[in-house]
Amino acid sequence: MFVDELKIEIQAGSGGGGCLSFRREKYIPFGGPNGGNGGKGGDVYLIADRNLTTLLDLSYRPHFKAQEGEHGTSWDKAGRGGEDLYVRVPCGTVLKEGAEFLGDLSNDGQTLLVAKGGRGGRGNAAFKTMRNTAPKISEKGEPGEHKTLELELKLIADVGLVGHPNAGKSTLLSRISAAHPKIADYPFTTLSPNLGVVQFKGNSFVAADIPGLIEGAHLGKGLGLEFLRHVERTRILVHLIDAMGFNGKTPLENFRAIQKEVSLYSKNLAKKPVIILLTKMDCTGASEELKKLQKKLKKYKVFGISAVTGAGLPQFLQESIKLLKGVPKETLIKEEEIPLKTKKFVLGEEFSVKKEGEGYRVRGKKAETLVAMTHFNQEEAVVRMQNILKKMGVEKLLQRNGIQPGDMVYIGNMELEYYPINPDPV
Repeated sequence: MFVDELKIEIQAGSGGGGCLSFRREKYIPFGGPNGGNGGKGGDVYLIADRNLTTLLDLSYRPHFKAQEGEHGTSWDKAGRGGEDLYVRVPCGTVLKEGAEFLGDLSNDGQTLLVAKGGRGGRGNAAFKTMRNTAPKISEKGEPGEHKTLELELKLIADVGLVGHPNAGKSTLLSRISAAHPKIADYPFTTLSPNLGVVQFKGNSFVAADIPGLIEGAHLGKGLGLEFLRHVERTRILVHLIDAMGFNGKTPLENFRAIQKEVSLYSKNLAKKPVIILLTKMDCTGASEELKKLQKKLKKYKVFGISAVTGAGLPQFLQESIKLLKGVPKETLIKEEEIPLKTKKFVLGEEFSVKKEGEGYRVRGKKAETLVAMTHFNQEEAVVRMQNILKKMGVEKLLQRNGIQPGDMVYIGNMELEYYPINPDPV
């Protein structure tokens, strides 16, 4: 089964919690705090693997979670960090999060960080100061990032075989390589792309058999949009045309129809080198059609072939290898090679407040992380959180929005009852 589009859920590891601990030793009356920090949560990476050709394996397990960091312990012992998680995907996988493009894993071994693990919470030893020599406060670990990623696979092949249904693409692939695609005499026999490695006179290349295209393929008719993307990465295109015509049109009209669909789908795709193959040359009248094509399409290399008898195949393969030597493989631009450009940074509000039901919702990464890392069973931790939120200006903005003592405030997954820290005297 071929799967080339998939959504997966990624959860990075949360950091370990800090420890609240004090030294308790004989003859040492003022031992002091010795709670260690928690370990960092594991990151999640996606790595390209040339041994994979489909996203099928990921479809059986679309949820991935990295290891969480261990909690800190007494005697200033920090927790161990969580192990990073590596998810293997086929070469040619494009990653998106909603409308945002995250990356393109085209080369074997290429790795991309997609979700960062949370930092470990601090133990009470980290909060010791000259004024507070015995802090009774520690932090929870920071939650790891959670993302829903859209994966789209674009097969990487040297030669893309395109054409109308029943043009002989699968038959040709089975003849020039060891691939065994399904072959039958009804339209849309090929329901998913097939890859085959072609060996010829000491040279080799990868050919991809793309499902049949019809007019309107760039708009999604037939199987067009599903598989046109798989020829985007090919270095050259091979148009297969049935010598007997298709859908009441001549071979020339069929070629122009497919070329039009390719151009409408992608202008860059239309610029790739093209070889034209008139198939089924063993049929009556095929020679006359070949002469017509060669006369009308002088700027293209036009060959007549027969997958049944093998006629014309050596000439086609020789021309393919010749073209491939002149077309370099697409290479990804490294980050350091990207020219520096002036970027405009617009500083937005650090947080926002909106009415939600009977309470008020506070949104903002800093505020949500602060609440998530606070131990609400530690009085000092709660006071610290309130003071930080007040210094950030959260309380003032809540008051501007009309909050009253006793109203509910929602921050992240927590529901808090609002009371001013220092109420104004009546």
